[in-house]
Amino acid sequence: MTTERATAVFLASRNAKKIAEMERILAEQLPGVRVLGLDDVTDYDEPVEDQPTFEGNALLKARAGVAATGLPSVADDSGLCVDALNGMPGVLSARWSGRPKDDGRNNRLLLEQLEDVPDDRRTAHFACAVALVWPDGREEVVHGRMDGRIVREGRGSGGFGYDVLFVADEHAEAGLTSAELDPGEKDRISHRGRALRELAPRLVAGLRS
Repeated sequence: MTTERATAVFLASRNAKKIAEMERILAEQLPGVRVLGLDDVTDYDEPVEDQPTFEGNALLKARAGVAATGLPSVADDSGLCVDALNGMPGVLSARWSGRPKDDGRNNRLLLEQLEDVPDDRRTAHFACAVALVWPDGREEVVHGRMDGRIVREGRGSGGFGYDVLFVADEHAEAGLTSAELDPGEKDRISHRGRALRELAPRLVAGLRS
């Protein structure tokens, strides 16, 4: 294995912000690590995310990734779980308003569904499962969670998905949405950031071995 491939990891995503987030977190322990996304590798048939859990979908994507690239492959599935909606949209978060996936349309639908819900009942959390599959077949899954509430209008230009509507508990007093946080602070408290930081030492140890 070349040095380049030994320090490369595949993330089964086209989301540039997710890829950058993972690279920042891994680079804290392994400077120079490269995180490749779907646009950096030869096209392959991506699996349909038809599992009922975040963990199931993450494993599905990571297994397909390692089969296609031969690289240690990471995939996450995450979503917003709103208490007033009985935990939905959950695993359907990205396509809550139908296909094609559209963040703006999803956010508008969520606000409509919560229009009559009082502020003290607009609690929610982001949940995430991150799967790591190695070329030798080993598999690991870690989980992350970020609690907070849904505000009544979108704010901020950072992040993606429902970030513009979500205020984490850590920033409840200031009322900053996840889309208003700088990348480092979002990494620190986010569901995905927490999961990736838990996974990072194991991933780095495997890459160095």
